[in-house]
Amino acid sequence: MNLKKILPFAIAIIVFAIASVLYFNPVLSGKQIKQSDITQFIGMSKSVNEYRAEKGEEPYWLDNAFSGMPAYQVSAYYPNDFVRYIDKAFRFLPRPADYLFLYFLSFFILLTALKVDWKLAILGSLSFGFSTYLIIIFGAGHNAKAHAIGYMPMVIAGVIYVFRKRYLLGFVLTALAMALEIYSNHPQMTYYLGFCLLILAIVEFIEAFKSRTLSVFFKQSAILVAAMLIGIGANSTRLMAMKEYADYSTRGKSELTINPDGSPKEKSSGLDKEYITEYSYGIAETFNLLIPRFTGGGTVERLGEDSNFYQVLEQNAGKSVAKDYSSQALTYWGKQPIVEAPAYIGAIVFFLFFLGVFLVKGRLKYWLVAATVFSIVLSWGKNFPAVTNFFIDYVPLYNKFRAVSSIQVIAELCVPLLGILALKEFFSSENSSEEKENAVKKAFYIVGGISLLFLLFGSSLFAFEGLRDANYQQLPELIDAIIADRKSMLFNDSLRSLLLVLVSGCVLWLYLKGKLKQVPVVLALGGLILFDLVSVDMNYVNKEDFTSARRVEKPFTETKADIEILKDKSDYRVANFGGSPLQDGRTSYFHNSIGGYHAAKMKRYQELFDYQIARNNMEVLNMLNTKYFIISDEQFQENPEVNGSAWFVNSLEKVTSANEEIIALDSLKTKTEAVMNTKEFDFSGVDTYQKDTTATINLVKKDLTELVYETNTSSKQFAVFSEIYYKDGWNAYIDGENVPYYRVNYVLRGMEIPAGKHTVMFKYEPTVIKTGSLLSLFCYGLLILVPIGWFVISGKRKEL
Repeated sequence: MNLKKILPFAIAIIVFAIASVLYFNPVLSGKQIKQSDITQFIGMSKSVNEYRAEKGEEPYWLDNAFSGMPAYQVSAYYPNDFVRYIDKAFRFLPRPADYLFLYFLSFFILLTALKVDWKLAILGSLSFGFSTYLIIIFGAGHNAKAHAIGYMPMVIAGVIYVFRKRYLLGFVLTALAMALEIYSNHPQMTYYLGFCLLILAIVEFIEAFKSRTLSVFFKQSAILVAAMLIGIGANSTRLMAMKEYADYSTRGKSELTINPDGSPKEKSSGLDKEYITEYSYGIAETFNLLIPRFTGGGTVERLGEDSNFYQVLEQNAGKSVAKDYSSQALTYWGKQPIVEAPAYIGAIVFFLFFLGVFLVKGRLKYWLVAATVFSIVLSWGKNFPAVTNFFIDYVPLYNKFRAVSSIQVIAELCVPLLGILALKEFFSSENSSEEKENAVKKAFYIVGGISLLFLLFGSSLFAFEGLRDANYQQLPELIDAIIADRKSMLFNDSLRSLLLVLVSGCVLWLYLKGKLKQVPVVLALGGLILFDLVSVDMNYVNKEDFTSARRVEKPFTETKADIEILKDKSDYRVANFGGSPLQDGRTSYFHNSIGGYHAAKMKRYQELFDYQIARNNMEVLNMLNTKYFIISDEQFQENPEVNGSAWFVNSLEKVTSANEEIIALDSLKTKTEAVMNTKEFDFSGVDTYQKDTTATINLVKKDLTELVYETNTSSKQFAVFSEIYYKDGWNAYIDGENVPYYRVNYVLRGMEIPAGKHTVMFKYEPTVIKTGSLLSLFCYGLLILVPIGWFVISGKRKEL
């Protein structure tokens, strides 16, 4: 064992663990961070968690949100998911310190692959991990996003090893890191990683073409493709289930060609353009990567007593009101609907990035600069429609994801990476002092010059008007005051960035003049970068975001309305109109809700809401078994017209398109009528059924994966069930014999029931789980056997 090689990793791990726990120090006293998305997740996943605890198995379906949906993208554990244990080993610290540690360690592995000295690698890892955007996503609860970002550098490290002809190590690391990346379960971040790797591959291809080594490039590409396929294949169950569900989700193609108002609907195989680009970075807003509060910081900021905003409020409404409103002042004046904080990468980090532009040579620089520019341009979204619309219309899968501004994660990775490579070259004896001096000057002129420009002229370049300024119209002086404070923020932070760049430039200059040695320079830059980034981060995610573990794990308290409704032990659903039903995980914590909180709900259900429920169509609410309406914490109403769990209808309206299907619900009497798209279903039944006043259908057993009904009729009848139709998993049985069932009323299940007494059963039996788990097991076998076979056959132990 080579202690000299292991010691830097050991030191790095200790430093990263300490830094992670120190930043999130409330975890040491058992506290947990409050995360809005995780709070909603707890509500959404409650029925799955209870089923899992009670039966010790996975249901893969939930019924407490959106009237029922697959649990694949909410909470699901899959068979043969061994990568989960590897992930746990990396994330051994309390959350969210575990994700921060993962940022650091993964980036350190990448820098090691690039042969960066371990001390610089530690500095670079801290610069990457403390980037403001990577910290603020914890406050919102975007844990899956953080998880995926954490493994991005590790995947790139494996690719770099292969391109540097460390084939066995690169193969193993790429396959393992890709398995972990996919396991993190944030397809959007993984998709963006694909762009970053594609740009790297293009740069490598051009270099191979120039040097006439295309055969080597294709060999390396084949190794990487094989490694990535194994890593992806290890997650076969997760990916196959996701793909199966994606076609039915809001990410899938809509069959409707009309809008709720009847106007023609723009055709799309994914999300609507407006929805995709809702969160688009303003072009000028990009400068907050360098100057923290260039556009006012987060949507709301705390302003002090010396602010113009506070003083105007104090004069007009008193100190108490001024203090209250100033703690949540609407300072943000950028283009996005809402932001938690600026995506600040760091003034010093950007200074080092431009140092790399002028000092680093070769294809790595071209890759990192190209990827950075690419991500920033695409983050502009609707503010740069020529490029954005092209990607939405023609680039595969691009229209499956929203919030295009988040593609800046590529820049978040590439900017500090080139910055550290710049320092590596700066300390290298292979570059002349003249080259280094010129690079420092040029980098300072650019970054310092931008900061100086906005320091001197920023207040006259923009209007500083925000999207929410109308909130202050009752006191017009407040708008002028908040604009004045926005100008002050830009001035102060421009000065801050200028000073940080100036000091950093001086430190490098002193090294060039022989006044400082390398280690003091690294320590000085490290201290400056940590001060720069952490001081900004702490404004947005700090100890105030933590609370007791009990309050996080049980975030909701029963209201008077909840208590009264829960006394009813029958089968029913609840609609909470006290807020937005489709942004509500709370109701799902206590009840089976027609609403919920999820970015990829079923598309037909979203359309049912948009076209019918939003218009207060009571017949549709009745067919969803909506027995209670919550008006407020104290008030609720019982719906006496609810259809119940299942019922027989007298007539079946047959249509041939989704448009006709959704329009039919406008006037459908759901207790006696149903509508079916017979173009999709081979249904040979009649249109009208003999009315049987003595017929009964009763739900006698219900859990997440099995529903049992008992029927008794004197003639053949057609039953409608208030359960969501999902053909890839739910099977129907009458007296134990598998029978067909159909989608009726746009989202529900319907079935023809023969005369007599029968037992009708629906069972959730998704074949994708079994098939995927076998493929996953096979790929794990390859992940182990291929490297062993490779090593044995080649006998080249020196590769490791």
